Amino acid sequence: MRDFFKSSKFKVLIALIAVIIGVMIYSLTKGGYTSDSASFFSVVLEPFQKASTAISEKVTNALDTLVHAKNYREENEQLKERLNQLYNEIIDYDKLQTENAELRELLNLKEENDGFVFTAPCTVIARTANDPYGSFTIDKGSDDGVAPYDPVITSGGLVGICFDVSRSTSRVQTLYSPKTAVGVTAVHSKATGILEGDYELASQGFCRMSYIEKNSGISKGDVIYTSGSETFPEGQLIGTVEDVIMEDSGLSKYAVIKPAIDPDAVSTVFVITDFNGQGADNEH
Repeated sequence: MRDFFKSSKFKVLIALIAVIIGVMIYSLTKGGYTSDSASFFSVVLEPFQKASTAISEKVTNALDTLVHAKNYREENEQLKERLNQLYNEIIDYDKLQTENAELRELLNLKEENDGFVFTAPCTVIARTANDPYGSFTIDKGSDDGVAPYDPVITSGGLVGICFDVSRSTSRVQTLYSPKTAVGVTAVHSKATGILEGDYELASQGFCRMSYIEKNSGISKGDVIYTSGSETFPEGQLIGTVEDVIMEDSGLSKYAVIKPAIDPDAVSTVFVITDFNGQGADNEH
């Protein structure tokens, strides 16, 4: 610091200040500022004026914030409350729309399947981790009339069957599972067979229709429905034929079937708890 006071920079600064003061005194003694001196001062003082204005504005804004802080906080809380109300209204509206769609679907199913007894719409609440066959859990169980081997459907077709039924939940075994065997019929060719899951095909999103007579006219595009049994009611859509292949034995064919319903995509299903012809071995 002492070196600064002894430096040439300090001396120049003192000289500049002295000049400014001298000009100010001279201007005052001559009855005011001349145009030149006014211009000079405006140039010299402009940075200080800008800094002063900026500081003044910041102080004013800070004081305004302090004075009106309570009002701002109340307005903010009111806006948050209104925003939450709007969010809740949107959620309620979406739920209502979903419920209406589910009820319309259930009504259509009842109209199309006279004599069937359905559960209320079932929500998929969990999917089985690492299951290549896509099993999942729904929020309906024995308290809702569900029993093991009850068919699970949507308006678009058969999804699978119930198993591991508890009082309030059920796991659904899909058509991809080898444990699911369904008697089926082709609409156009009238070919019959057994739909069953296959590990390799399941990984590609397909099922297998086995035990098809080799002289059957089944072909790609044929539509497959359930043929009816004690477990599965007749006429439920399964899917369509993607390919027809002769078995190695040469005695029969099998067809690769694309299910109408992708179990990984469903969020709501319906369980058929009773239908005409259902086997007496199912406890209800």
